[in-house]
Amino acid sequence: MGGSSLRVLIVGAGIAGLAVARALRMVGLRPDVTEKQPPSELADTGLYLPGNAARALRRLGLDGPVRPLGQLIHRQRFLDAAGDPLCEVDLGALWGGVGECRALPRAELHRVLLTGAGGAVRHGAEVRTVDLLPGGVGVTFVDGTTGEYDLLIGADGPRSSVRTLAALGGPPRPAGQVVYRAVLRGGPRVTEWTALLGQRASFLTIPIGGGRLYCYADEAGTDVPADPRARLRELFGGYGGPVPRVLDALTDVEVRAERTDEVELGRWYRGRVLLVGDAAHATAPTLAQGAAMALEDAVVLADALTKADTVEAALVAYESRRRPRTRWVRDRTRDRNRTRDVPPALRDPLLRGRGGRIFGEHYRLLVDPL
Repeated sequence: MGGSSLRVLIVGAGIAGLAVARALRMVGLRPDVTEKQPPSELADTGLYLPGNAARALRRLGLDGPVRPLGQLIHRQRFLDAAGDPLCEVDLGALWGGVGECRALPRAELHRVLLTGAGGAVRHGAEVRTVDLLPGGVGVTFVDGTTGEYDLLIGADGPRSSVRTLAALGGPPRPAGQVVYRAVLRGGPRVTEWTALLGQRASFLTIPIGGGRLYCYADEAGTDVPADPRARLRELFGGYGGPVPRVLDALTDVEVRAERTDEVELGRWYRGRVLLVGDAAHATAPTLAQGAAMALEDAVVLADALTKADTVEAALVAYESRRRPRTRWVRDRTRDRNRTRDVPPALRDPLLRGRGGRIFGEHYRLLVDPL
């Protein structure tokens, strides 16, 4: 279908939706992009992009605009709760020939993707109904306007309304973690990705350039606390390493807390409605693969639409290529999360002996080409 004039609607203008819009524009399509939220500045949070995300950005022609942003990350350091070393992962060796690892503010990547997607997003356009038609999809928006498309792409996150309206699945299920995020300016000096592992909780700090430090923490559970900052002090007040200085610096910083969700579906498309990104395969963020999987989805979908003779054949090809990788990420995420349930007295000696190899293995399949 190369060079076809397919009418495509992308619902959701986050990383997944904008990446798909960019990929489709590169193969000659001009999709409509809608977002139910009004235009606004994104929350001040950070993002870590492993090597496979960099490879996907190259395929999207966006590696150049991203290169000046954030900070390159060369090593992952794992410490125990006291701040003593457990193991390290050499990211250059792990992702050699694939791409560099980078940490940056999420809003900066979003701006690059928005420009790459053409910049036109219809905000405040929430979908009310989705009707599967012979050879197309009918859409009604909450403001009463309607449209008919050859392909509808739901890129609206783990709580996807498109997924529900197209009868592809219901609400996501809790992944069993509550996560905390904040960005510091003028905090302690941290030069590499540094995580402290405790009992059913961890605390991560990543430099994201410009003297900023992205702080991410998680704990087992599903209840989001009313006062995230107080909960962080309660959970991590006894930790070592950079954590005490981070906690001191959080006094005037917004700390966001949320429950993490998983999405696991029997299929990702129905008729000519397709789900991508977290709408199709959300996991806990333990492996930092959410953005990477969304970027890869975009590359593979555009390729499938270009090579297939029909939309239906393209959707079959897309899902068959993407499922093994997203399943790998889901399973390895669960594997790593299970290590947090092991008492540190048993876990930490194992990680000191083989941790670098174990954690590096979690990405083995993702080093392979798309």
